[in-house]
Amino acid sequence: MSHKRIPKRKAAIAAGGVVALGAAAILLPQANANQDGSSGQTAAPKTLKASDASDLASQLADLLGESFAGSYYDTDQQQLVVNVIPGDNNNVIVQAKKAGAEIREVDNSLAELAAGAQTLKSDATIPGTAWAVDPRTNKILVTADSTVTGGKWDQLESTVQTLGSGMATIKKSAGTFKTFLSGGDAIFAGGARCSAGFNVTAGDGSPAFLTAGHCGVAAAEWSDADGGAPIATVDQATFPGDGDFALVKYDDPATVAPSEVNVGDQTVAISQAADAEVGLQVFRMGSTTGLSDGQVLGLDATVNYPEGTVTGLIQTNVCAEPGDSGGSLFTQDGLAIGLTSGGSGDCTVGGETFFQPVTTALEAVGATLGAGDAAGGGEAGAGAGDEAGAGEEAGAGEEAGAGEEVGGEEAGAGQEVGGEEVGGQEVGGEEAGAGAEDGSSGVTETH
Repeated sequence: MSHKRIPKRKAAIAAGGVVALGAAAILLPQANANQDGSSGQTAAPKTLKASDASDLASQLADLLGESFAGSYYDTDQQQLVVNVIPGDNNNVIVQAKKAGAEIREVDNSLAELAAGAQTLKSDATIPGTAWAVDPRTNKILVTADSTVTGGKWDQLESTVQTLGSGMATIKKSAGTFKTFLSGGDAIFAGGARCSAGFNVTAGDGSPAFLTAGHCGVAAAEWSDADGGAPIATVDQATFPGDGDFALVKYDDPATVAPSEVNVGDQTVAISQAADAEVGLQVFRMGSTTGLSDGQVLGLDATVNYPEGTVTGLIQTNVCAEPGDSGGSLFTQDGLAIGLTSGGSGDCTVGGETFFQPVTTALEAVGATLGAGDAAGGGEAGAGAGDEAGAGEEAGAGEEAGAGEEVGGEEAGAGQEVGGEEVGGQEVGGEEAGAGAEDGSSGVTETH
């Protein structure tokens, strides 16, 4: 079966301009100003949106200083949990409680955990391993894929043991860590397929999009159709090393880039970029497997791919497969979080997936989220019947991604999209998601 043509949207996802996390930015001052003199020890934790919790966590990290030992978002209670090292400065802990956080005393400081991660880097940088700090356990979570056996496993295990009791745990993964180069909407270069991430405006004002760095180093020019003419050229790419991201500029400076995530025949508006928080519920869109959801498990993760070590990633339990590389990680309320890098497993058995933080990618390439002035006066949107990209229709009945059908037709994983929620939850009634039909891609998937 031949590979189905995708509509000419100029990126899988578009995003609005970066704005400050306004409501959350005043949480701490308000909390301190509104106290009635009661003890902070009895202050009840506030109910917070995930985006507000992330911003409050940043403020409390500054307030607590060396006492701060990480934080995570309790999705069930909708509360921010902050780890602290017991010490003499009880006043700042009282203030943190007054600000609305749940305070938990732990043993391992961030400095100690960072030192442990450095030891792993020095003594156990083995392909097929990864590690990240898990604030819920206050330990380093070390993961080894199925290739780490024999002497390599013994080396990893002995290195973890040298860190001391209560500092790290090891988890075995059934899959193999790999980048997901192969393919929201698909982009193509020769035999490779990836997913475009978020539309941005480059530092020189030209329209561009973010994708995975390992896609950017694999080919210089990318098309929006298998075998089609190039529409964009790689401007910057980082992989491996300090991240996995690339800035790809559209060849046509008049390209219109809609500010939304294409999840089928419906879209999710993206308003701003934000940092991830452990415990945050997130959604991933990619052209192979469509829409999937899960939680953030760790931050500042180090992953040892066969191609080399990548640092500074987000670790999640969201599934992904080859072809999803570069696709978007976002929240239900429209925050751009990450770009799909790689991981282990698949969307049948599950596994770990790692993402490049959008905020650090934007800073590194000097771009801003969204179309900005590059959108001109053209239409931006990819809903049913609306025009998107360079004037091509992307509405009901058009084909999307890598073999996805949209507009009332089923497109894979059975996630429903449309109005209120995304992921495996109902948001409108139309089914969308998964992507290329087995055997239908017509391209060679590279790992």
